Amino acid sequence: MKDKVKTILKNHQHNKGMLVAILQDIQDEYNYLPQKVLSQVSEGLSIPLTRVYSVATFFKAFSLKPRGRHLVNVCLGTACHVRGATRILEAIEREMGIKPDETTEDLKYTLKTVNCVGACALGPIVIVDGEYSGEMKMDKVKPLLESYD
Repeated sequence: MKDKVKTILKNHQHNKGMLVAILQDIQDEYNYLPQKVLSQVSEGLSIPLTRVYSVATFFKAFSLKPRGRHLVNVCLGTACHVRGATRILEAIEREMGIKPDETTEDLKYTLKTVNCVGACALGPIVIVDGEYSGEMKMDKVKPLLESYD
C-alpha cells in the first residue's frame, strides 16, 4: 500500500496544491480512501491530516468507506421523480438488498442517489459506472444490474 501512495505522490511532485488530484488517483487505485493512506498522504505532503480529511469529506465524489466495483446512481431530480424514479429506486433497493449510500456485502454495487444529471428528457435515469440508462422501467432494473455481473 505504501509504495502505491509514494508513486502517486511522486507523480504529482509532492505538490500540496494537487491534493484533490492525488485523492482522485488514490480512490481510483483502492476504490475508496483508506484511513492509513490518508495518513500517508498527510505525511508525504507535510500537511495536517485534518486538511486531507476536510478535502476528502467536502467532495461527494470521495468515499471513506469501501465502495462496490459498480457505482449505481439513480436520478431523483424533478423530471425523473414525476416519471417514477422513486419506484425505480425502490426496485433497485430490493434487487440489491441495500439502501442509498450503502454497498452490497460482496462489494459488487454501491447505490447512490443524485438530484439531477441534466438529461431530463430521458428520465427516469439510472447511471451505472457512468453509463446512462434512460426511460428506465421496473422490468428493466434486474436485466440492467445483471448485465454488470
